[in-house]
Amino acid sequence: MDSIRSNKRSIVEAYIKIILGTGIMGLAIKCIFDPISLVTGGFTGVAILIKKLTGTVIDGGIPLWLTNLALNIPVFLVAWGVKGKKFIGRTAVATVLLSAWLYVIPQINLVNGDYILAAIFGGVLTGIGLGMIFWANATTGGTDMVSALIQIKLKHYSIAQILQVMDGIIVVIGLYVFGLQPTLYAIVTIFIVSKVTDTMLEGMKFSKAAYIITEQYEEVAQTIMKELDRGVTGLEARGMYSGDKKCMLYCVVSKKEIVSLKELVTRIDRNAFVIVGDVREVLGEGFIEYKGN
Repeated sequence: MDSIRSNKRSIVEAYIKIILGTGIMGLAIKCIFDPISLVTGGFTGVAILIKKLTGTVIDGGIPLWLTNLALNIPVFLVAWGVKGKKFIGRTAVATVLLSAWLYVIPQINLVNGDYILAAIFGGVLTGIGLGMIFWANATTGGTDMVSALIQIKLKHYSIAQILQVMDGIIVVIGLYVFGLQPTLYAIVTIFIVSKVTDTMLEGMKFSKAAYIITEQYEEVAQTIMKELDRGVTGLEARGMYSGDKKCMLYCVVSKKEIVSLKELVTRIDRNAFVIVGDVREVLGEGFIEYKGN
C-alpha cells in the first residue's frame, strides 16, 4: 500500500514539474524571445520565424502556440508508429502544455529591446524550465524527438550531434531573417540554457573528492574516519616507476572539510601525495540521501 501511494505521489510530482517547467519556458518564449526575435533553435524557434514571415499576410503572424502544436503532431504520430506509446509518454503532455502556455500567456515585452537582459534572463528561465521537465523524465518534443527518430537511421551519429545540427540550421535561418545581432545573442542564450539545465540536473551541492597516496595509509584512513567522520575506500594501485604495490585512499568530503583533510594528511605524512577534484553531486549517507519511490 505504501509503495502504491509513493508511486502515485511521484507521478503527481512529475506532472506538477511538467506544468511549472512548461509554464516557465512559455513565459521566456512569449515575453522575452519572441518580442526581440531571439531564435534559439527548436520548434519554438521555428515558430518565431514563421510568425515573422507570415506577419505581412496575417495580422500578427501565425501564433506561436499553433505552429508549435502543428509541427509536433506529425512528429508524434511518426514516433508512435516507430517506437510505440511508451516512447512518447509524458513528452506528449509536456508538448501540449507548452503550446497551451504559449496560448494563454499574454504578449508582454519584459525586456524592452535589451538583448543582454533577454539572453541572460531568458536563458536562465528556459534552463530552469527545461531542468524541471527533464526531472520529470520528459522533454518538450520538437527537435529532440525528431533527432531521436533520425538517429534510428543514422546510428553512427548520437542524438545530441543530430540535435546540434538541426538547432544550428534553425539559428542560421534566424540570421538571414532577423540579422546578425539577434543571432549572436541567441547563441549566448543557448549556452546559458545548457549550463543552467546541467546545473539543475547534476545538482548544486558540490563536494570534493581526494585521492591520497601514502605509505601510512592505515593511520590516515583511521584518522579521517575518526576526526572527519567520513568513509574511506582503499584502492589497490601500483607505482609504475618503482613497480611497488600501494594502497590509494579515496575519500569524498564537503568543500569546507577539504582543508581539514589536507591538514590531517600532511600532519601524519608530509610526503603524502594528494589529488583533489570537484564532485558535482554525491548521493549517500552524510550527503544527499536517496529516497526511492
